[in-house]
Amino acid sequence: MSDADADTSWSVYIIECSDHTYYTGISNDVERRFSAHAECRGAKYFRGRTPERLVYQESGHSRSTASRREYEIKQLRRDQKQQLIQSAVTSPV
Repeated sequence: MSDADADTSWSVYIIECSDHTYYTGISNDVERRFSAHAECRGAKYFRGRTPERLVYQESGHSRSTASRREYEIKQLRRDQKQQLIQSAVTSPV
């Protein structure tokens, strides 16, 4: 296992946007990334919409597993993403 694979500081996140769409991404600093999206830096997706709130986050990924999970989530239909978000909200801590 390489050092990059051992780094589990990456997260997968979903942001609800002003047009009620969902944006899925990865970062090793989700708060910083959300701020960048809010300032229209980074993803072109935010050029016609603004990020409203972080609605989902999975932590403890390596860069590689975060990228794979991001792809999986992006393949979900909207209703499936809503179920994923709801399951995180209602899961006991």
